[in-house]
Amino acid sequence: MLLEHLDRKLQALRAQDLSRFTRIAETGTAPRQTVVGADGVARELLMFCSNDYLGLAAHPELAQALAEGARRWGGGSGASPLVSGHSRAHHEVEAELARWFAPHIPQARAIGFCTGYMANLAVLGALGDAEAEIFSEALNHASLIDGARLAKARVSRYGHCDVAGLRAVLAASTARIKLIVTDAVFSMDGDIAPLPELLALAQEFDAWLIVDDAHGLGVLGESGVGTLEHFGLRSERLILVGTLGKAAGLAGAFVVAHETVSHYLLQAARNYIFSTASPPAVEQALLHSLALIRGETGRERRARLQTLQTQLRAGMQALLARHAHLGWRLAESHTPLQPLIVGGNAEVMQLAAALEAQGLRVPGIRPPTVPAGQARLRITLCATHTEADVDRLLAGLEACIPTLSEVAA
Repeated sequence: MLLEHLDRKLQALRAQDLSRFTRIAETGTAPRQTVVGADGVARELLMFCSNDYLGLAAHPELAQALAEGARRWGGGSGASPLVSGHSRAHHEVEAELARWFAPHIPQARAIGFCTGYMANLAVLGALGDAEAEIFSEALNHASLIDGARLAKARVSRYGHCDVAGLRAVLAASTARIKLIVTDAVFSMDGDIAPLPELLALAQEFDAWLIVDDAHGLGVLGESGVGTLEHFGLRSERLILVGTLGKAAGLAGAFVVAHETVSHYLLQAARNYIFSTASPPAVEQALLHSLALIRGETGRERRARLQTLQTQLRAGMQALLARHAHLGWRLAESHTPLQPLIVGGNAEVMQLAAALEAQGLRVPGIRPPTVPAGQARLRITLCATHTEADVDRLLAGLEACIPTLSEVAA
């Protein structure tokens, strides 16, 4: 009976073209990766789906630092940070991140987490007590949504980048503690939250502004500090969550805030207190990654991303103009996330499969990750892509259109 119940749910997902499966990567993260597909066959694919925006995951300096860290520290950390798992490497990463954000958050202190998901649950769970109200952006990442659900605070939702709507719900709130919560770069749309306006509202209504900069760190700002640097913001009201498994090329996450906030999280964040700390070897490698991001390597690769983004957007806009009947739309994005909104679940999965048959891996994204009727290809660029790679993607999309049109007819 129990298995039959789950089987019916799985059948319903398949009927809506919502079924998912795990691919097996046989080689490391890179623009070209050997992947085992659903048919069990390994193929080399040109990947436009990685969040390794600066191409650091395969950087030889990080591999060397990770190996050196393993020789020094061994494997795991052995315990939670408050027991015995907080190594000198952990401490130095936190200190470096605090220096990064000192121009933006007075008396900044950083604390580390194993994943960004854990960090978001920790911040909202610890600060979102019964005296608080959470004001959550409509397109926030699942980890922020789940953190708000776990919190004891009341939750109010405001529309995507709707500053006026947020102002109205803030004005109507009687909560003693207010938490405005938003992604900085929206992971399925690629656009950037209006953080200056949100911070102005936080100041007006005496609120915290919690920003998840998972997709801005390393990519935005002159030195790669992210969205706060991009906008030149500074306030003790800012609480920033960053991840280190995307542009930083490794793993882990952090929260940086005024030292009073960070010290409170150390006492109250269950995800920090009751989780084993990340391996110190990873932390040692992160020190090298952070140096690369803010050094010449990072500057060159951010410039490279801008060039590739311009090339892709120009090519996509020309393609969409030629095939306006399809109704596809390129999201307005100035980041390496360049979503092509297709519409139906079946259509986007057919398009993704047709591209994969040409050796191009671009994932189809469907509900509940995006709203119904807005399924899309989530195209992501890395600094290690070439202009020829982008041309190949554009040609691959062009080649798919006659087949899709025939099926639709």
